[in-house]
Amino acid sequence: MTDNITWFHGIQVMPGSFTVESLSFAQNFLVKDDDVFLVTYPRSGTHWMCEILSLIVSKGDPTWVQTVNIHQRIPWVEYSNSQKVLMDQDRPHLMVTHLPIQLFPKSYFTSKAKIIYLIRNPRDVVVSNYYFKNHVPFLKNEKPFDDYLHGFIRGDMHYGSWFDHTLGWLTRRNTENFLLMSYEELQRDLRGNMEKVCQFLGKHLSPEQLDSAVQYSSFSVMKDNRMSNSAKIKNSEDKTDSSIPLLRKGISGDWKNHFTVAQSEVFVKIYREKMSSLDPGLFPWSKDC
Repeated sequence: MTDNITWFHGIQVMPGSFTVESLSFAQNFLVKDDDVFLVTYPRSGTHWMCEILSLIVSKGDPTWVQTVNIHQRIPWVEYSNSQKVLMDQDRPHLMVTHLPIQLFPKSYFTSKAKIIYLIRNPRDVVVSNYYFKNHVPFLKNEKPFDDYLHGFIRGDMHYGSWFDHTLGWLTRRNTENFLLMSYEELQRDLRGNMEKVCQFLGKHLSPEQLDSAVQYSSFSVMKDNRMSNSAKIKNSEDKTDSSIPLLRKGISGDWKNHFTVAQSEVFVKIYREKMSSLDPGLFPWSKDC
């Protein structure tokens, strides 16, 4: 997809933000029982759920999300810059990552730490990734969408294959401290699913606090909040920073505006083959696949 590629244990990762050392740090990070991780494949609603978690922690008070950058509120386990934040915190309770299960901190698997795994229709993930890369000058796509789509199907992406990432993490779905959420469910019933997250985390919000949390985690409010809709990405070649928006449309089904009939047929065929071991009912988009 790009000549600027960093590889770690066979997985392609974004250059600049990661080093072999930072990824090794992530694998060896000491997880404690009261830690909470948000795990996603890129462009699956990561920052939306970070905002939701921030507002749950602050009991609906928007001050924190309006004054502290989203990456400082919930640091990334694998980002070089975020690891200092993790080390400086007395107790890093909330963390976020795109890591596939085989690169996740090893100590998690003997802990009681909680994981929220957020999934999204992979065809919308393709489209969102395609446009996101065009906002990053040194990752800018020169290939047409069809080539990008086939790269996605092959797993030629940062963080590897969507199929492998999803299948890997869903092996944990029947464990007590694992919550599976979807982008589509959040869109359909934000309040109800925010209550589900609160219950999973053992947090109680009053109806008024929940109303506020729902209001301030809406797409329109988040998009206007510079603390929630911007990120700096470092160019590994010239060390310059690019400030990019994190949010685009905030909708489901945009893939229909980009996939041809032939592309959709190819994708569905491969999707069904790769995901055949799972109950289709796990995914809200199954009727289209």
